[in-house]
Amino acid sequence: MIGILIPAHNEEEHLDECLSAALRAARHGLLAGERVEVLVVLDSCTDRSAQIVAGYPVMSLEIAARNVGQARAAGAHVLLERGARWISCTDADSRVADDWLVAQLGLGADAVCGTVTVERWHESFDEAAQIRYHSHYQARDGHRHIHGANLGVSAEAYRWAGGFEPLTCHEDVQLVRQLEACGANIAWSHRPQVHTSARLDSRAPGGFGDFLRNMAQLEQKNTDQIDL
Repeated sequence: MIGILIPAHNEEEHLDECLSAALRAARHGLLAGERVEVLVVLDSCTDRSAQIVAGYPVMSLEIAARNVGQARAAGAHVLLERGARWISCTDADSRVADDWLVAQLGLGADAVCGTVTVERWHESFDEAAQIRYHSHYQARDGHRHIHGANLGVSAEAYRWAGGFEPLTCHEDVQLVRQLEACGANIAWSHRPQVHTSARLDSRAPGGFGDFLRNMAQLEQKNTDQIDL
């Protein structure tokens, strides 16, 4: 069985697209009918996230941690208990490609770190900031980016590494560093595709949204200095 793990904190705006995409990936013909279970970990949600999830053929787990590391760890525990041989992680504000699971598994690695493509740039992220982002981002094989929105790991390797730690951010980075320390075979690949939002009000402090906001602010500061 393959598990798809999605932590969510007040994600009513994005969950429909996220879950529809995950279910399409779960039905891909090249999976040869292998069972895929989707688990949404609803962490301290006060919006309609739970009601939206209930409308899809997926599992849900409610916790009150307000901690993405704990949410991922709790979800991974459930999926492993249910017999998952592989856990694919994404985020509730992201949309995986139809062949996302096939691409991860096809790399034959203990773990896969994929890239993300930003869509629907926030209005405050102007063209100069977008150019700056693309000049630094390595959208290619051999990149060194780590995204919880596009991360896959075998059950065996996950156990070697000790699992996700209860961190408020960078729990994905921590897991990959532990995998490296264990000597796991990690594929740094551009093949598994995920589109993610460019919102600047990130759910996890220090996460991707904060990174984008800081970049936008830096670009604005540089522009102001040039104007002076």
